[in-house]
Amino acid sequence: MHHNPIHLSEADHQAISEAVAAAEERSAGEIVTIIAGESNSFNDVALLWSALAAFAALSVLALFPEFYLAKVDWLIGNWQFEWTPARVFALALFVATMKFLAMWLLQLWRPLRMALVPAPLKHARVRDRAVRYFKVGAERRTVGRTGILIYLSLAEHRAEIVADAAIAAKVSPEVWGDAMAAMLDEIRAGRPGAGMIAAVERVGLVLAEHFPRADDDRNELPDRLIEL
Repeated sequence: MHHNPIHLSEADHQAISEAVAAAEERSAGEIVTIIAGESNSFNDVALLWSALAAFAALSVLALFPEFYLAKVDWLIGNWQFEWTPARVFALALFVATMKFLAMWLLQLWRPLRMALVPAPLKHARVRDRAVRYFKVGAERRTVGRTGILIYLSLAEHRAEIVADAAIAAKVSPEVWGDAMAAMLDEIRAGRPGAGMIAAVERVGLVLAEHFPRADDDRNELPDRLIEL
């Protein structure tokens, strides 16, 4: 996994921790915050695009063989070159290999690789990674099942909010839309720290409404931001 390309300062970490603490002062909810550089490398998608580029090159060569063989003759300066089946297949293998490698190398530039990943697949894999982290770091870790994870994946420009059983029973996933929109607005402006704080504040308001803090409530999960 690539590291986060936007490094949060110590001040950002402190501000996020303070926002979490403030939100938990008003509710029984326990908020966990994670920012990841990316959730998935999508190497399988890059491999698929590279294979499609090679297949497309072979298809064009098969559809217009005379045109492309004449071009090769012109390039090598030999109009009397004899195109035996072995030579034709060798040319096809060379062209397909070059197209595959070129497409793979292009996708080493992460912005292009991410642009070529279908949006539903990005969403599914970010969601899957968020749920995995939630199961490890927050699920069933609180007495009242009131843990909630706010997860931000920078490369995919996706955010997820995953709640434990007690919260999920009272708050529908659509309610978190405002928190995620506020977070992503700040991310697009290059302020991931401010984005996480905005999400924490909005999540805190929802939790305070449905799960007001009891007098004997204690802090069960760490308030600090986890940066991956």
